[in-house]
Amino acid sequence: MEKVSFDFSQIPDLPAFYRDFGRQFALSEPRDSNLDELWQTVTRRLPLPVEIEFLHLNGAKKRRFGALILLFDEAEEELEGRLHFNVRG
Repeated sequence: MEKVSFDFSQIPDLPAFYRDFGRQFALSEPRDSNLDELWQTVTRRLPLPVEIEFLHLNGAKKRRFGALILLFDEAEEELEGRLHFNVRG
């Protein structure tokens, strides 16, 4: 299973996350990055199985990126074991 990590000590905001996500998965960067589009990409276009790990998320960053964390939690459930998602402080 491929493992992809996102280091939030280097990701200050959602646009930076979308850029890193597109780069790591070799996706063309969408013109209109948003959570709905990300959901479609995660559940329909990612090479599965995959493990996605968010690193260096402290309390403030967990609040800032809460919707993103929730999206990946829900995608993990939706994809029934083909996506593993972890958050590490």
